[in-house]
Amino acid sequence: MERQDCCSKTLARFSEIPTQFRAIAFFAKDWGVPWGLHRRANPVICSCMSFKRRIRMTVWVFLLAFAVRMIVLSRTIDSPIFLAMSGDMRFYCDWALRIAAGHWTDGKAFYGLPGYPFFLGAIFRLTGFNPFVVELLQALSEAGIAALIFEIGCAVVPERKGTVAAALAALGWIFFQPAQAFSAVLMPTTWLVLAFWGIVWWSMRTHSESLWRPWLWMGLLTGFVAMTVATILFVVPLPIFAAARNLRKPGAVLIAAAVLIAGVFVGTAPCWLHNYLIAREPVFLSAHSGVNFWVGNNPVATGYPKMPPGLRASQEGMLKDSIRVAETAAGHRLTRAQVSKFWSDKASNFIHREPKKWRKLMLRKLRNLWNAFQYDDLSLITMLSEDGILTPGLRFGVVAALAIPGLVFALGRRPYSRWVVAAVLLHMAALLPVFVTERYRLAAAPGLLLLAAVGLVDLWATLAWRNPGWWRWAAAYCGAGIAGVWFVSMPQRDESLWSLDCYNTGIKAMDAGELDRAMDKLERAYAFVPDNSENSFSLGNLWLKKGNRNRARQFYIQAIQINPATMGALNNLAVLEVQEKNWKFASALLKSALRIEPDDAKMHYLLAYTSFGAGDVSTAKVEIAQALELRPAQKEFQQFQEDLHADRTPQPFSITP
Repeated sequence: MERQDCCSKTLARFSEIPTQFRAIAFFAKDWGVPWGLHRRANPVICSCMSFKRRIRMTVWVFLLAFAVRMIVLSRTIDSPIFLAMSGDMRFYCDWALRIAAGHWTDGKAFYGLPGYPFFLGAIFRLTGFNPFVVELLQALSEAGIAALIFEIGCAVVPERKGTVAAALAALGWIFFQPAQAFSAVLMPTTWLVLAFWGIVWWSMRTHSESLWRPWLWMGLLTGFVAMTVATILFVVPLPIFAAARNLRKPGAVLIAAAVLIAGVFVGTAPCWLHNYLIAREPVFLSAHSGVNFWVGNNPVATGYPKMPPGLRASQEGMLKDSIRVAETAAGHRLTRAQVSKFWSDKASNFIHREPKKWRKLMLRKLRNLWNAFQYDDLSLITMLSEDGILTPGLRFGVVAALAIPGLVFALGRRPYSRWVVAAVLLHMAALLPVFVTERYRLAAAPGLLLLAAVGLVDLWATLAWRNPGWWRWAAAYCGAGIAGVWFVSMPQRDESLWSLDCYNTGIKAMDAGELDRAMDKLERAYAFVPDNSENSFSLGNLWLKKGNRNRARQFYIQAIQINPATMGALNNLAVLEVQEKNWKFASALLKSALRIEPDDAKMHYLLAYTSFGAGDVSTAKVEIAQALELRPAQKEFQQFQEDLHADRTPQPFSITP
């Protein structure tokens, strides 16, 4: 005890002499001076040691995250899902392949954010169609997110126990199953998360008094990523607040904010320059924002992406239907900007006409944002988990339940946690105007993991040290935790929500040739929601693969009765009728399909063949001419037209459903 008092006096005497810093540090270490006194006596040496140690740990976190993502990727390569893409993955891939082939634009405003398709297109142009290269880059991105989480955690809790909290949060992300799933497929989600939390970390650590640096670079990065996922624009208030904290003078803050916003506009320039100069339409990023707004705000909206009547669930189908319905209502062709305005006006009218119902819808979206129910519209998490591709890990509900008490108590105790809370709330605010899915809310998960880890470490420290009033704090924390579990666990009673995973996994199993597994999954989905046209259509396809044409026909007819605009059912049923030479019924089905999609070349070809079979050669010539106009390089169409003009019987019909 006397030796420690002597050492303390020595430190107090010499700690102000810069040349003695190193000697004092080693002296304090050798004589067992408490860590807090050692750090105050020698801030330079201690901060350097802490920085080097943290950097080493950050590198290890990065390497561990990359290793786990590579394990997931290696398992994905051996899975049928690696190339059996559908839905949004197929939409991005097809667009990227057109870009790689040199078709950069169709001359109209973008109808979908172009950043990710152009990124894929550039890689496919260099390497050919190679999803592995893309997913390898996404694995690196995921490792970068884990490193960012660790760095932010160390800033939120600067004490030594902060390393524990940061490591827990980073490990939570590494083994977070939704993050694993979306890193191993062609989706842009991981790039949004990396950029979003990169800007949060950048804003936290910036202490610049410059009027333009780093605000311009932050704006450029935000704008560039917004061409891939527009919700990142909601992070802009954080760098503006960082500028206000550093510059303080109102005039200087306004200049920095203006530079930041200018950077955003420059970053998004490829989009709006294309839309204004090439398409000549007043669209900032993409013209599909209007239909997204309508899907999220309509009389049948649930807070999830439930398609209103007239719109198909797939990305490509929804975009086509949105144009068709808008043009049918207007009675003439519309630009994409006009289509977007049509749908946004419908959503605005709903909000103003039924404000009470809309407020309830917003509360439901807020609940969906935190709810443990996993609405993964692609069912990737379930499919990859069932196939043993994902490692064991956390789901969103567990993280959200633990984050709520951490959020409540960290705000008062941890000043830097306010950056994390603000980032989480800003991202969630970005989703309220539209709808909630697992991939959309994924960007909030790093913040929730940090809050959960900080709360758990503080609870552990309180119970271990038992400072005065410890039991009150622990009891309040546990009470907030119970309330969080109740809020997150509120049940979802809509049966159609529970059918989604069964439906999507059944479709994937059918594509992979696992027909028995597909039958089990699709029949479960049908049992949940028998009046859903997509369920009936999928069962029709399954029975057709099994060779039972009569059962397939029954389900196709049922799908059309539920929704006359089910294009797949119209197409497949028409093909079956053509193959059996039921010309009249087939012709009626094809005409119905062409009223929905008049630019479908295959439908025009089918109608031409059907008309010829019924003896109507003049209609057959008109229809095959339209098919060739839409797809002039199709050899089957060319041969059919040559046969018609040469008065020869066309080749037997060869298109399958």
